[in-house]
Amino acid sequence: MTTDAAVALFQAISSNNLEGVRLLITAEPRLLTAVSPSGLSPVLFATYYGRPEIMQWLIEAGAPLSVFEAAASGQLPALRAQLEDYPALVNATSPDGFSPLGLAALFGREEIAAELLARGAEVNRPSENALRVQPLHSAAAGNHSALALRLLAAGADVNVPQHGGFTPLMSAAQNGNAELVEALLAAGADSAAISEDGRDAAALAQEEGHTAVLAILRATQHDPEESPNALPTPARETGA
Repeated sequence: MTTDAAVALFQAISSNNLEGVRLLITAEPRLLTAVSPSGLSPVLFATYYGRPEIMQWLIEAGAPLSVFEAAASGQLPALRAQLEDYPALVNATSPDGFSPLGLAALFGREEIAAELLARGAEVNRPSENALRVQPLHSAAAGNHSALALRLLAAGADVNVPQHGGFTPLMSAAQNGNAELVEALLAAGADSAAISEDGRDAAALAQEEGHTAVLAILRATQHDPEESPNALPTPARETGA
């Protein structure tokens, strides 16, 4: 396997050139085990770049699937085979810092997430990189509602911030996902939490024009001045 061929392969994947990938792999099958400068296999690289056709072709061409490739690409039989042989891999860390559950959440692989949770995956484990995202952060950011609800049922922390101070509720609000916003609030999410740039979930919903979500969030914020049960202030008592 030559360095130039590997570079060409990852360039073909990033540019969504399926025919180029076919030609390169056919000429040099060992490229299926190539590694990108960031440490990703061709299958993971194609998954990150949102190239499902290339990802599937690579798998069918015989690309080896570690627990990380299996989790990210949604290959349940391959995942089970890995975990049957090496159960500790359920909480392993990928070259770019994600657990198998983190990858499943990132790419919306609900069936994979269910399998990992059943095998003891740590639901609140953050990524070991600068993002510090937990699986719930990734599911909320990706708008993967069903998977996010499954993580909540497994005990995911609704208020832990990721890099930048973003919480799952902020991501759900920014996406306009009313169902998930309501579920997160019901699970104890703090609607008053502020990101490092000074925005809360309501501000993010308002910026994106998600009026239904904004109404839900505002309903959780109580103004004692307007509450019918609020005690009178001294100014009210004196008529000042």
